[in-house]
Amino acid sequence: MAGYDPSAFPAVAVTVDLVVLTVRNGALCVLVVRRGEDPFAGREALPGGFVRPDEDLLAAAARELAEETGLAPGTAHLEQLASYGAPDRDPRMRVVTVAHLALVADPPDPQAGTDAAAARWAPVDEVLPGLAFDHDRVLRDGVDRARAKLEYTALAASFCRAGFTVAELRRVYEAVWGRPLDPRNFHRKVTSAAGFLEATGETTTRDGGRPAQLYRRGPATLLHPPLLRADS
Repeated sequence: MAGYDPSAFPAVAVTVDLVVLTVRNGALCVLVVRRGEDPFAGREALPGGFVRPDEDLLAAAARELAEETGLAPGTAHLEQLASYGAPDRDPRMRVVTVAHLALVADPPDPQAGTDAAAARWAPVDEVLPGLAFDHDRVLRDGVDRARAKLEYTALAASFCRAGFTVAELRRVYEAVWGRPLDPRNFHRKVTSAAGFLEATGETTTRDGGRPAQLYRRGPATLLHPPLLRADS
């Protein structure tokens, strides 16, 4: 490129940050780590790390997810969320991060990575605001993405174990959307959405009362019709 002077541009580091969401005890929870090093030592933040020279972005995000949760690659939904590159977002140097959203079902207790003092699953409402860097914004963007995707995709099943009841699926929607849903109306909608659920042929009484049918996620990726929050 004519006139291009590399010395006029400072070095830029690239990281990946993870918004890892799950549902625990009826609440939408996020994986957070307590930073063990500066900057923001002692503050909680989203997990993440620098992209290695030989990695692409998705591979780096999958590696960080496996390191923080112990989940094997491919066992959780993982997608790119957004990029964040404000010049002052990291006091160490110019850092551009590419955030990823992960949805996990019944994850194990997290183990803090080498640069973190602790890690935990925390209700989203408990940690906002107060996260290090610009992670409040990143987390809010991730929650907004998850809420929207539950309307028109089958991703709600990513929060559920292999065999789940309609009531358990409803509690996922309630936790992510942050409000109660009518059980009968919800049951009618999810069982009529083509390809959303497949009956396993088994039942369970873990919800109490009469045996409930167990389902698994069907082949559909998009919901027809969608489950709009305004109509639920």
